[in-house]
Amino acid sequence: MIGAMVGRLMWHTNEVRKMRRKFFGKELLWEIPIAVGMAFLGAALASWLALEQPMATGLIAALAYLGPRGSEVLFMRWFAAKLNGQD
Repeated sequence: MIGAMVGRLMWHTNEVRKMRRKFFGKELLWEIPIAVGMAFLGAALASWLALEQPMATGLIAALAYLGPRGSEVLFMRWFAAKLNGQD
């Protein structure tokens, strides 16, 4: 869970730096459920890939940084490459 929170905090801080939101704005509350969801997803993926620590934590943090939309785009690109036989 800590890795997911750190990943979302890194993404949120990047948005603050680009002046798209305030650091302590109401948007920060939306990051908590995203981090929790991405932590579950990352833990499941790490288990499926049989990753040990700290690789599992790194995967969770990376997925949390990407968020749901970024993870979807990454998956769709991988899946399209699989369908085209580019693996």
